Amino acid sequence: MTKLNETLPFRVVVVGQGYVGLPLAVRAAEVGHQVIGFDVDARRIKRLMLGDSYVEDITSSRLAPLLAAGAYRPTIDPSDCAGFDVAVVTVPTPLCDGVPDLSHVEDAARTLGPHLTGGATVILESTTYPGTTEEVFGPLLERASGMTAGRDFRLGYSPERIDPGNPTWKLENTPKVVSGTDPSSAEAVRGFYASLVDTVVPVASCKEAELTKLLENTFRHVNIALANELAIFAHDLGIDIWAAIDAASTKPFGFMPFTPGPGVGGHCLPVDPSYLSWRVERALGRNFRFVELANDVNDHMPDYVVQRLMAGLNERGKPLNGSRVLLLGLAYKANTGDTRETCATRIAELLAGMGAEIEAADPHVMDEAHPVLAGLADLRHVDVTPDRLAAADAVVLLADHDAFDYPLISVHAPYILDCRRRLVGAHVDSL
Repeated sequence: MTKLNETLPFRVVVVGQGYVGLPLAVRAAEVGHQVIGFDVDARRIKRLMLGDSYVEDITSSRLAPLLAAGAYRPTIDPSDCAGFDVAVVTVPTPLCDGVPDLSHVEDAARTLGPHLTGGATVILESTTYPGTTEEVFGPLLERASGMTAGRDFRLGYSPERIDPGNPTWKLENTPKVVSGTDPSSAEAVRGFYASLVDTVVPVASCKEAELTKLLENTFRHVNIALANELAIFAHDLGIDIWAAIDAASTKPFGFMPFTPGPGVGGHCLPVDPSYLSWRVERALGRNFRFVELANDVNDHMPDYVVQRLMAGLNERGKPLNGSRVLLLGLAYKANTGDTRETCATRIAELLAGMGAEIEAADPHVMDEAHPVLAGLADLRHVDVTPDRLAAADAVVLLADHDAFDYPLISVHAPYILDCRRRLVGAHVDSL
């Protein structure tokens, strides 16, 4: 197997053109690879073919020259995957009734398998439980291709570390953990990513690489849950949790600050730690108590936000039923339009169920056909204007986008529940 010992460019297929796959495909094309961006979503592919990026980290101006030069070609046709040197799978791995759903990974293996040729390399990036690459993904590739991993083709795992909206840490300067099912595969995976990123971090096995991703996300999930539960107790005790976090952050060792919020979102925190918990229970018959506790705390933060909002309105002599509530930020995090698993959906549903009139503003989520808007019939998308702010009985800051005019909000909103600590004043309650 000598294919990856040849000189650039490689023919690269990236399966999945979302928040992970599109930046990877664009980066690979920019460094000289010939890239096929495959996705089963025809609407996505149509937009990409027109040079219209739907991922904030990839501007349309970056897409245009790559499309014009033929360095990047989006497609929905599986036959366009033929003849690849490297294929990277970046498809979603959701939960279905608390159980890992690997159907997209399995479909990707069945799509790529018939196009596998000797010496090619296939890499899984989708977050999943330890053992998936060797026990699920690899065998499906082997059955579909009639070849054997490690002998006829190379197989590896490299966890994605994309942080949407992060202006500092991008794909190319974030260290990349890499692994393979055998030494030849590990070297092929390492060599490919070395052409894309500044630092490559090899680990001994795919299982270690798979666990690395789950460890990173579980670490954040558990510590955010700690901050959230502390925020609840501190409020009841009359203590400013944010001031305590600031003070603790002055310690130069042994402490890393995490802040409370209205709930967790994206794929990493609401979903990924549960993959590890499921694997531990399935393989060992034990409960991963930290993950289960973190899930319980973080899952109920939207309920707490609504309780705090109701209490704040009551203090002002207003019932929640019939009150006009303006939600600021529908995305799960600041400065991105990513609404996967966003807590805003749950909060809006709870408020609507209690009779509130709900409006929402998010400069990163403007399309009325966006799933988070289309799925909430009672939610109206509005602009943040002085009149709109003044007309609201309560304004709730959920995602602290830099695009919001915070002085304007502070001046015109009569009552604010700030879940991100961006506003101050006598009329502002902090989570």
